Amino acid sequence: MLESIEFRESKDVHRESVLDLYRANHWSSANKPDQLHQGLLNSHSLVTAWHGDRLVGLANAISDGFLVVYYPHVVVHPDYHRKGIGRALVLRLKARYEGFHQHSVLADKDAVAFYESCGFERSVCPAMWIYDGDDH
Repeated sequence: MLESIEFRESKDVHRESVLDLYRANHWSSANKPDQLHQGLLNSHSLVTAWHGDRLVGLANAISDGFLVVYYPHVVVHPDYHRKGIGRALVLRLKARYEGFHQHSVLADKDAVAFYESCGFERSVCPAMWIYDGDDH
C-alpha cells in the first residue's frame, strides 16, 4: 500500500480535503474549518499523503526554525490506518528537523505507543494545556 502513496511537502491542500480527513477521524478541530485550514497553511512545515487525488494523511510542524519543533497534527484517514503512512509522515518531519535540540508532541490514548515507535520518549514533564475540543 505504501508504494501507492505520494508524499508531498507542500501547502497546496484544499480546505474541503482537509475537512474530510479530520471529520473522518472525528477530530473536533474540524468544527473550526477556517482556523484549521489557515493553521495548517501557516505551519512551519506541512507534509501530506495522497492516494491518487485523495488526501489520506497529513502532518505539520510548528517551529522557531533553529532549535525547537512541535508536531501538533499527525492524522491519517481511518481507511488507511496501520499501513505505514503515519510513520512515514513523522519520519519525514523528523528528518527535516534533524539536529534540533527539542522535538515535542502531545500524544493521547493509542497514539502514545505510535509515537514511541517513532523514537519519541515519554517526558517527565507533565503536559499542560487549555483545550477547546471535546475529543480527548
